[in-house]
Amino acid sequence: MTRRNSKKPPWEPGLIPAPGVLLDWRDSQHFDRWQDRPCALCEQLTPMRSHSGEPVHKACAEDWIAANPTEASFGRFASDVQPKRRRDDNHA
Repeated sequence: MTRRNSKKPPWEPGLIPAPGVLLDWRDSQHFDRWQDRPCALCEQLTPMRSHSGEPVHKACAEDWIAANPTEASFGRFASDVQPKRRRDDNHA
């Protein structure tokens, strides 16, 4: 009998937003409800986490992307992958 892991599988980052575009961090895995840690960019405490678990404010990550567009292309901070919409999902 095999035992399945009940943990939520790690998720993949989606698109790296263009400078000035907001990150989409809707997944609850971006929020650590148990411990605030110093932001990697501003050093103020935050419950927010990047995809890699790095403590960072979402606004700080967005500012960093705007200030470092070349380095941002390596995916340090990215938006969540959005589920694909079904073609018949027209509620108009």
